[in-house]
Amino acid sequence: MAVIQVSFLALGAATAMIPWRRIPGWLGPAVLAVVALAIRVTPWHTARSAGQDLTGAIAFLLLAVPLAVLLDEIGFFGALAERVGTGRHLRAGLWALAAFVTIVFNLDAAVVLLTPLYVRIADKRGDDPVLLGAIPALLACLASSVLPVSNLTNLIAVQRVHVGVGNFLVHLGLPSVVAIAVGGVLYLRHAPDALVQSPTSVPLDQDSRGRAADASALRLGIPVVVFLLIGFTVGERIGVPAWAVAGTALLVLIVLRREVPWRHAPFGAALLAGGLGILAASASSHLPVRQLLAIHGIPGELATVGATALGSNAINNLPAVLLTLPGLDQHPQRIWAVLLGANIGPTLWVTGALSTLLWQATMRRLGHPVTALGYARLAARVGLPALAAATAVLVAQVALLRG
Repeated sequence: MAVIQVSFLALGAATAMIPWRRIPGWLGPAVLAVVALAIRVTPWHTARSAGQDLTGAIAFLLLAVPLAVLLDEIGFFGALAERVGTGRHLRAGLWALAAFVTIVFNLDAAVVLLTPLYVRIADKRGDDPVLLGAIPALLACLASSVLPVSNLTNLIAVQRVHVGVGNFLVHLGLPSVVAIAVGGVLYLRHAPDALVQSPTSVPLDQDSRGRAADASALRLGIPVVVFLLIGFTVGERIGVPAWAVAGTALLVLIVLRREVPWRHAPFGAALLAGGLGILAASASSHLPVRQLLAIHGIPGELATVGATALGSNAINNLPAVLLTLPGLDQHPQRIWAVLLGANIGPTLWVTGALSTLLWQATMRRLGHPVTALGYARLAARVGLPALAAATAVLVAQVALLRG
């Protein structure tokens, strides 16, 4: 039975990552999960446990992306891009904007909304659309460890270990800042603004009507963002989950816009997460995850980061994190090393995270297809040093706290 359960997980991860032409990525894992339950490869109590771990995270995902879409439709992200992406500091400003959107809204929203925006900016300014369009994909990994809401993996782990915003800021705040900074320096060195700035560069917004629209979008969008930040921080202390905060903000925008953006809800990603979650829960007891998390001291931290980073690139970071959940029950202090490896590690390979797969599909739809090797040539230069630097900071923090 152990071999069958592990095989179901491996097959589910493979079908999710293979870019089928007509078959959505969620279909394979969802069907395999149903089959595993039907033939009792996966016990029903295991599926129920996986559901408890995933419910809050998936609910947030289904609400946060439509919320970000409505903000995009009023021009909020375009207005921010107009203000941060000017002059010789275009790419640095857009790098910071992608980090902000990833942290506050989550990595999938950053990829869905900012990739088309950045490609449009590149086209207007005569820039390289692939290089500029890659920024949201890179920051979706580098900046997604700051808050629980920044990444689906964080929310899943929080459901199991019960840590909050303060814990994330203390343990992963500085490593994330270092990863964002190191990645930004390396990205700008690889693709400096000076290569694309020219006297004929076209500003993003030229007329007074456009500037007035930008101001109106900011007046509406900034209070929503402030509400989200306060809600995510204070809400957990009074028992209000992140999905309820996002849902409240979404409801306000629906009333103001008189539009329900359910077609933008990532139901496919939710089904993919659910299917992989059930398969991973079934296989987790047959893999040496507990032994890995039980390694003592700094070697254990390094081994955990390295193993989760490699596992994320091999089978995708979502099942990689789900496999660690039973081990985290006995070793909850290793949650930070698990999340750092699973969140930043997928920077190296396009199939390592759902967000980068989504980004690849978005770039293809926009007429700029990017192969896995094409992505890796840029991403490895940025992601590998950023992961190494963030890991060094995490290990130093652990040594100081234990010393």
